[in-house]
Amino acid sequence: MTDRDPSLTPTRDKPTVLVVDDESGILETLEILLRNEGFSPHVALGGKAGLEKIPQLSPDIVLTDVRMPQVGGVDILSAARAHDPDTPVILMTAQATLQSAMQAVNEGAFYYIQKPFRNDELVAILRRAAEHRMLRVENTTLKKEIRRRDRSAAGAPIGTNRKWLEVLRLAEAVAPTESTVLLMGESGTGKEVVARYIHDLSHRTDGPFLSINCGALPEGLLESELFGHVKGSFTGAVRDKSGLFTAAAGGTFFLDEIGETTPATQVKLLRVLQHREVIPVGATDAIPIDTRILAATNRDLEEEIKRGNFRRDLFYRLNVIALHLPPLRQRADDIPLLAETFLARHAEQRGEPQKHISDSAMEILQSYSWPGNVRELENAIERAVILTEGEVIAVDGLPEKIAERRAEPLVSDRTATNPTMETIERAYIMWVLESEQGNKTRAAEVLGIDPSTLHRKLSRFGVEA
Repeated sequence: MTDRDPSLTPTRDKPTVLVVDDESGILETLEILLRNEGFSPHVALGGKAGLEKIPQLSPDIVLTDVRMPQVGGVDILSAARAHDPDTPVILMTAQATLQSAMQAVNEGAFYYIQKPFRNDELVAILRRAAEHRMLRVENTTLKKEIRRRDRSAAGAPIGTNRKWLEVLRLAEAVAPTESTVLLMGESGTGKEVVARYIHDLSHRTDGPFLSINCGALPEGLLESELFGHVKGSFTGAVRDKSGLFTAAAGGTFFLDEIGETTPATQVKLLRVLQHREVIPVGATDAIPIDTRILAATNRDLEEEIKRGNFRRDLFYRLNVIALHLPPLRQRADDIPLLAETFLARHAEQRGEPQKHISDSAMEILQSYSWPGNVRELENAIERAVILTEGEVIAVDGLPEKIAERRAEPLVSDRTATNPTMETIERAYIMWVLESEQGNKTRAAEVLGIDPSTLHRKLSRFGVEA
């Protein structure tokens, strides 16, 4: 869509009408009439000029002559409907027939009026068209709001942690674009939640949101699900089947755990990203696709490239916009809000009063390392809700492995000898390594040292294993 011309910006309190005709005298007359009747008219001399003004103006109503050289009224109708299906288009003609009127209605015209017409007749039609437009827009807005609330209740991004908000701000910035986004983070950090958030904020929100876990299916079945197949392409292929890339037309397709794909599948995914087309299994002809692609992984893809497990060119195609989701242990301040949300959700599902978490139990939840991240927290809350009979979830209502992992106090009232620098360094490195679940690459990043330096220090401490 071209940039809107400031001179064509519609007046907020007046319906904007684009009038298209190849006779300047008719345009001048209609412009004066519509302005006097409370509309905001804009004129285009000829069909070609009308086509150019439709995306610039985004009119509330289009009033166009049918017979014009080069670009006719039906072409204007098609362009207006393609730009915005809710735009009513009124066709004018001096040579009306029943057949042409029926054709116009079948093409999606709001009304078909014959020249010459009375001014009051045209104004009445335009007022009905404006009311129709307003009702359609209100209806569309209401449906979007209902979907937004439903999605919010089902699992919209939750949290106020600084790192988490940075992720959401970047997601909001890239949502209106068509850029491919790569979501990186540990399992359970909310990668699919953020992917749905991007979809909901995009212009594709009315289209489907489809997802697949690339690590959950064997290679042959995964390719059939992704790209589709033709009848007879393999045993059991008794009919043609469309793939998910095709099924997600007009919407968003989310490839979860893309790091689990095989090299053969990666080659085919690269083709999809480069040429925006798929070739079904067993077929020879490519099928164009119209879907936005989002991907996610819990692996370090750059490390996988070094090991030969992931294609470098595919990584660069996916890594246009990268979002790094923080693990829950790095956003412990969000745990009370997340827990409260899960409690409310389970109470609504069970039709019971909402339970609450005691201060001591909450303290333990915030000190636990959460290797399963938000997903593990939600499962723990659900278990506690089911097993707790009263209204308050105490420490004994938490899963045993969580309740027993009480954080060691950083200070105590016991007299202690002064530790050496090596003891402090060793303790800090081991704490960071444990916080990163043994991942030495991420631990080195947190410590601000090279992985090789971390390796030497661990060897010196005798804790390499």
